[in-house]
Amino acid sequence: MRSLLQFTLDLFDPEPPAWPPARVLAAPAPKIAGPEGSNRPKTCVDSAQGVTESKAGEASLLPGSLPDAIAPLAFRHPRANRESRLCDALVAYEFKRGKRRTIGFVVGPDGLVVSAPKWVPLYEVDAAVQEKSHWIIRKLGETRERHERLTANRIEWRDGSRFPFLGAPVTVVLNSRHAFGGAGAELKTDAPCLSLQLGLPHSATPEQIRDTVQAWLMRQARRVFIERLDHFAPQLQVQWRKLSLSNAGTRWGSAGIDGAIRLNWRLIHFRSPVIDYVVAHELSHLRVMDHSPRFWDTVRSVVPDYAALRGQLKDEAVPRWA
Repeated sequence: MRSLLQFTLDLFDPEPPAWPPARVLAAPAPKIAGPEGSNRPKTCVDSAQGVTESKAGEASLLPGSLPDAIAPLAFRHPRANRESRLCDALVAYEFKRGKRRTIGFVVGPDGLVVSAPKWVPLYEVDAAVQEKSHWIIRKLGETRERHERLTANRIEWRDGSRFPFLGAPVTVVLNSRHAFGGAGAELKTDAPCLSLQLGLPHSATPEQIRDTVQAWLMRQARRVFIERLDHFAPQLQVQWRKLSLSNAGTRWGSAGIDGAIRLNWRLIHFRSPVIDYVVAHELSHLRVMDHSPRFWDTVRSVVPDYAALRGQLKDEAVPRWA
């Protein structure tokens, strides 16, 4: 059974006690308030007693399902087709079958998604989710908390708005008298606080202000990312060939075997050491294309405190861009 599991973290909680069978939803449930957000990022199903495969390919609705009313905490995926009581919480999740060799768990902005090969019986899927119940609930809780922080960090784009740049707060200043060399924006560092001067009138709409700030941040992100890629690549004895800026909601970066690197431009909100961790992480994949101990040893060779920086990347909420 354990050979079927594909884990997305390096350390998981001990095996929890057994719970009653999973409940299969007859149709996707309506969306209710739940974890969502940009990162993002991106960190107990029951025994199968009484579960049978239907002609449609999935389990039929079980009699005597646990009532929703006794679940003090609930997480519901908008495309949920199964639900279970996990660690005193009701979790409605999306279950998918596909051409894969393992059972996979992903906790994203919408909630939990469980994927399994077509040949794996439902009771083994249920046992697998049951085994990782504590991890699932923890990640769902972290995702919900992160969404709440992101909501609190929503920026109202106007003269005087503030946003983080390389970990430092920057104030937006509208200045229609200056075009700033055609760039539309210029960072002023000669005052006690950093300010980004925008060549926009005070009548500019929030969308115009947001788009001008974003364009400036993306230019800075490309400059900083290239500098750090060139810094770490020789140390790791790899060669990157192409940089693309990503706008993904749940992933900070990716690397291809062809040397192509993708980095989320929103990383520019973080302090330089956090950016260094992500850059080193993706470059390390050019040597080790998995998350094995050898991979983390490779990351550690150039960023010794990567674990702490990885935690900051998960815990710190960047501004929500609407």
